[in-house]
Amino acid sequence: MTLVATDSSTSTLTQTDPGVKVQTQKFVLTLSCVERAGIVQAVTTFLFERGFNIDEHQQFDDGLRETLHLRTAFSGSPEYTPERLQEEFSAIADRFEMKFSFHDQTKQRILVMVSKFGHCLNDLIFRWRGGSLGGDIVLVVSNHETHRAMADAAGLPFIYLPVTPETKAEAEQRLLDLVDEHNIDLVVLARYMQVLSDDLCRSLEGRAINIHHSFLPGFKGARPYHQAYDRGVKLVGATAHYVTAELDEGPIIEQEVIRVDHSYGPTALSTVGQDAEALALSRAVRWHCEHRVLLDQTSTVVFR
Repeated sequence: MTLVATDSSTSTLTQTDPGVKVQTQKFVLTLSCVERAGIVQAVTTFLFERGFNIDEHQQFDDGLRETLHLRTAFSGSPEYTPERLQEEFSAIADRFEMKFSFHDQTKQRILVMVSKFGHCLNDLIFRWRGGSLGGDIVLVVSNHETHRAMADAAGLPFIYLPVTPETKAEAEQRLLDLVDEHNIDLVVLARYMQVLSDDLCRSLEGRAINIHHSFLPGFKGARPYHQAYDRGVKLVGATAHYVTAELDEGPIIEQEVIRVDHSYGPTALSTVGQDAEALALSRAVRWHCEHRVLLDQTSTVVFR
C-alpha cells in the first residue's frame, strides 16, 4: 500500500514501508507522428522499463491526416530529468519519426499584457491566486497605466511600456528582454490592443496566446459589439488562439459562445462578451500550461 506523505506541483513523497520515504517526480510526454502500429506499445514499454507509473494517458488518431497525437502524464524516479528522458527516447522517436517533448510539471511562468480593458487580467489574477490557472503570473506589462493598481494589489510587478509608431520596435525589443530576464514561458495578451510585428510573432511562436472578442470569424475593426447589435446577432463569443503573423488567424485553442437575443443592447452584449473572453482565455492558458495543447499545422489538438 502506498501512502502519500506530501504533494506539490512537481513531486510527491510516498511511503511504501514504515520509515522509508521515496520521492517521485512527475512528467508529461507529448508527441505527434504518422499513425502506425506499435507507437503506444513503444511509449509504455519505455516508461515501464524505467520504473515509471502512467497517471494519465490520452491520444487522438486523426484518420483524415493519418496522424497520431498523444499526451501521457507519468511519475517515477527523481533521478530523471526532461533532458535525460529526451535523450533516451530519441531512438524510439527516430524510428517512428516523432515530434515529441518531455516536460516536468513545474508551473509555467506567465507574462500578461493588457491595455485599457481589465476584465481578462482580473480573471487571470483571480484564478492564479486560487491555484486554478495552471501557471504562475510573474509580470504584468501594459501600454497604459490604467491597471497598475490591480497588479499592485495582487503583488505583481507592473511595467509601463508605451507604444507609438516611432517607438514600436524599441518597445517590442524591451518586451523580449523582459521575457528573457524573467524566464517567461508564456505571454498572454489579455485584451492587449496593439498589433505585434511579424518579427515579434515569430520570436514568440507557440508561446503567446491572444483573446479575440469574437467567435471567429467575426466583426473586425472598432466597436465590434455595436456592429454585432446592428446585425442582430444571436450568439456572442470569444476565441483564444496562438499568436501568429497573420492577425487573428492563429491556431485556435478554445472558443466560448453565449446565446443572446434582440433585447441585448451594445452595453449588455459587451458585458456578456467579456464573460466569454475571460472564460475562453483562462481555459486556453491552463491547458497550455498543463501541456494539453498540441499544435497540428494550422490547428490544435486539445486534451482536456
